[in-house]
This record gives sequence, structure tokens and C-alpha cells, in this order.
Amino acid sequence: MSTVATPLQYGDPPRLGAYVVQARLQALATGFVYLAQDPDGRAVSIALLTRGAALDAAARERFLTAIGQAVPARGGVRGWVARARGRGAAGAPQVIAMDDGTAPWVAVPYTPGGVGAGWFLESVLVSGTLIGEAHGPDFVPYWLGDRAPAVPLPPPPAPPLTETRRAVLVALTTLLALVTLTGAIAWLLLGRGEETVPPSRPPPPTMFVPTPPQVPSPSDTLKPSPTPSPGDSGTVSPRPSLPGDDSGEPI
Repeated sequence: MSTVATPLQYGDPPRLGAYVVQARLQALATGFVYLAQDPDGRAVSIALLTRGAALDAAARERFLTAIGQAVPARGGVRGWVARARGRGAAGAPQVIAMDDGTAPWVAVPYTPGGVGAGWFLESVLVSGTLIGEAHGPDFVPYWLGDRAPAVPLPPPPAPPLTETRRAVLVALTTLLALVTLTGAIAWLLLGRGEETVPPSRPPPPTMFVPTPPQVPSPSDTLKPSPTPSPGDSGTVSPRPSLPGDDSGEPI
């Protein structure tokens, strides 16, 4: 079967776990084999079940069983033998990561021309009979028509951020200080302008002392009028007679 890398198509997952999917390597009836890259830049091969195979409990169990047999046991005699051989099931590639959820997949190191992750998809589809020769039509699973990739569910959203008690107290203290400062500024700008200035001590009342009217003296009323000189032209006005003056008689 061709293992030439082809571009990704609609429905292919962009990521599987920590691996970035880059291209398709194989498209089988039971699943897909992808070329991906790990966070360190190394190329890996990933096998992913189709949506129909992932929804069938028996097919999913066969896929996970093949993966479990390829993973060496961690303890016991079986684990010691597996570590001595350096591998699990015969011919199985080395498993570096897997997911046994609703859309199971397995990742192995990518080797051009070598055994890739498609090895685990061979055990998913059961054909033929257990005993004797096959007679009649071959068995076809009901889910074989659903060949869309089994895309894993998106991760749940992150829980909302919660602040610590210390951060809440600091925020409340800051808010209280701002409110107090705002109130003080408002009181200085508005409150002091409305304050009534206490009236100062009234000045003493003004004392008016009436003065008697001025009475003219006799010298002011009997002052003689000026006498014109002999060189002045014109008539001479007679000098008014004063009491006690004797005009005399003409001679």
C-alpha cells in the first residue's frame, strides 16, 4: 500500500495530543495514518481510527488490544522478557504515545519505508472464518461505510480565573483609599465654598453733633464800599451815610 505523503483533507485533525499533524500517509478502511511532528521536531507516524470503527466497541477493543500487546509490561516475568527483547508483540513498532479515549490513536517513530503506525490498524477488521475454508460472501462490518476520521473531542474550557484572598483584600483596600481620597477632594472643592464666613464686629455708630448756623458780625454788614479815585472817570456814587455822621449844612 502506498505510503506517499498527501496533503491533509477536510475533517483531518490538525493536532493529536502534543503532535502537529502535517500530512496523510495512508487512508485505510479502518483508519488513517498521518505524518506528524513532536514538540522536539522529530517525525512520528500516528494511526487514527475512522469514526465508524471508533463507535464500534469490538473494533475499538481490537485496536487497543494490539497497542497494549506492543507496549512492554512494567513488572513481572513478562515485563523482564519484554525488556530483554526490547519490544512487545512480534513485528510491532515502538509505541511512544497513545490515547484510548473516544477517538483512540497511537504514535510511533517515523521511518521512511519501515513499519509505521498502520501496523495496528490491521487487526481492527476481521475477515474470513475461524475454522475451515471461507464459503459465501465475506463479512462486512456495518460501520465500514463511515470513513471519516474520528476527531477527538476538544478539551474542556479552562476554569474561570479565581483571585486569592490576599489579592481580593489588596483590591478592596485600594478601592477604599480611592473612595476616601475622592470624598476629601470633593469636600475641599465644594464644601468649603458653601461655608458662611462669620460676620466681623460692627463698627461703632457715628456721632453727629449739630453746629449752630454762623451769625454775621456788625463789621461785616457795615463795611464801607470802596471810594473811587479822582482820576477815575464817571460819576461818583455817593458814600452811604453812617449813623452818627453829620453831613452839615452848606456855607
